[in-house]
Amino acid sequence: MLVSPIASRLSSRYVCAQCRAFSSGRRSLAEAQAAEVKRLGVVGAGQMGLGIALVASRMAKVPVVVVDNSQKSLDKGLAFADKLLAKDVSKQRITQSEADETRSRLTATTKIDNLSTVDMVIEAVPEIVALKKSIFAQLAQICPPHAILATNTSSISITQIARATQSPSADPTDLSAASRVISTHFMNPVPIQKGVEIISGLQTSPATLATALAFCKRMGKIPSQSADSPGFLANRILMPYINEAIICLETGVGKESDIDEIMKNGTNVPMGPLQLADFIGLDTCLSIMEVLHGQLGDSKYRPAVRLRLMVEAGWVGKKCGRGFYTYRRG
Repeated sequence: MLVSPIASRLSSRYVCAQCRAFSSGRRSLAEAQAAEVKRLGVVGAGQMGLGIALVASRMAKVPVVVVDNSQKSLDKGLAFADKLLAKDVSKQRITQSEADETRSRLTATTKIDNLSTVDMVIEAVPEIVALKKSIFAQLAQICPPHAILATNTSSISITQIARATQSPSADPTDLSAASRVISTHFMNPVPIQKGVEIISGLQTSPATLATALAFCKRMGKIPSQSADSPGFLANRILMPYINEAIICLETGVGKESDIDEIMKNGTNVPMGPLQLADFIGLDTCLSIMEVLHGQLGDSKYRPAVRLRLMVEAGWVGKKCGRGFYTYRRG
């Protein structure tokens, strides 16, 4: 992809503008007060959504309503939560009583209207722009007027998602719903990883940011703030690292095991880049790289050929049983 000097300058100016807005927002944060979240909603019953719900129930001790349009996904997600709780009991991390109390605070439903009484909702569905916009348009109508509307997106603009809360005919200066939109990008697996990335859009109010930060801390997380820039912090750094490892593989610089072992043993990380890519999902990695490449226009973000081919083959990692390594399903 060729990018003209003018386009490159415009992209740089946009990112700088976002960073200036981010710095201004941090100054306003000191004046804002966090609202108390007494009831949480989570949209999406996958591994990420159930992980968020489970940690919120266990650590923040709030009732959590999990919504998914598939009853099968809800059943699978709750079984996953039960498995994690049983493991924690067996490892003596929590008592059986604590596990039972945590589980009792989780409810599941296929009806998004059941989010009409939550103080905050966290969306955790696949990285599909149209899907997220559709969900946020619904949340703006269903949730109480004070509810924080958070997304777990790892790459999509928060400003863009927030705009979806306003109808096309609405006054663009009416930010009543958009001001409550923010990103709480949790790291996977949520029950283990302490990090969470907080990203404000241009419309996000200081009160929304303060509430999101406070609730993430109640969940036992350590928040970091990022500007609303492509890839934010985590994936702006992580995905090129994974992509370069794939390029090393496809060009014969090293084998899978050698690439992963040198990074594990040389940088003291639990997973090498290829194993981590399998865990994240190669389809997710490709999607994020495409966002970075498309929005930043720098060739260093061009997805590796091998990555694209593996996704086309359906070899998307651990969740399907095959990626750079093979896995036993279930």
